[in-house]
Amino acid sequence: MTAEMKNPLLEHPEDQPAELKAQTLIEALPYIQKYYGKTIVVKYGGNAMISDHLYDAVMSDIVMMSLVGINVVVVHGGGPDISNLLDKTGKESKFVNGLRYTDEETMDIVQMVLCGKVNKDIVTHINQTGGRAVGLCGMDDNLMQAKKLDKGDGFDYGLVGEIVEVNPEVIESQFVVGAIPVIAPVAQGMDGNKCYNVNADTAAAKIAVAVGAEKLILMTDIRGVLRDKSDDATLIRQITLDDLPSLREEGIFNGGMIPKIDCCEEALRNGVQRTHILDGRIPHAILIEVLSHKGIGTMIWKGEQA
Repeated sequence: MTAEMKNPLLEHPEDQPAELKAQTLIEALPYIQKYYGKTIVVKYGGNAMISDHLYDAVMSDIVMMSLVGINVVVVHGGGPDISNLLDKTGKESKFVNGLRYTDEETMDIVQMVLCGKVNKDIVTHINQTGGRAVGLCGMDDNLMQAKKLDKGDGFDYGLVGEIVEVNPEVIESQFVVGAIPVIAPVAQGMDGNKCYNVNADTAAAKIAVAVGAEKLILMTDIRGVLRDKSDDATLIRQITLDDLPSLREEGIFNGGMIPKIDCCEEALRNGVQRTHILDGRIPHAILIEVLSHKGIGTMIWKGEQA
């Protein structure tokens, strides 16, 4: 982590002068007031799920936002855990255009890992950190309904789904009792299949739109959108919707960043106010972005004239 990324109060709060602690809280106050009663959707995955230190930091951020009156929704991935269990069962992981090919046997494992172990581990951690979390997946009260993904490219992705509908009432009912919904990206099939594996970024964007979220935060493993993917100093801090076509033409978005940008654009065009791509390797990245003047990562928004 560079000096620019560090937040001294969050790094070692017990070592900081009382004045610095107070100043940080004062800085956070207008943001707490701004987002009180609003909804923020966090897609949680990548390195932040693998490192115990980062895992603890993310859970603390989520609990703190909830305790100051922000409605937080967590949508999580779990690709490494799925791959590990597939390896243990002797089944090869297969990917088609970056998406996990999901046959029926793989779907059973996806459902077991995402709706079971990963989801309940996150719920337990939030509860032990002082929050109140409830684990959900797309099959719970038809929370997310999907059909088989057909991208028109001639490829078969198996039981990978495209979300058609999200039922916001299932999520909003948790806000009423002060709970944090933790959602596994497995959707109820509405075209004959039992359930579908859906991309966690896509699920987060669809959910953010359905609940009228103020912010959508996508956690990843790089600083944000970089002009030069090998140089963190080329971070683009703000992008407006009007900027997207030219940046696409320049080839700035590539690999796994492309679907994240598409998710942000869809969310913004359907009512979400701001979207953020944050580096999950930075401890307390969420709090730094939401409750401080500094902000980190890349913000994609509608722009001043929107």
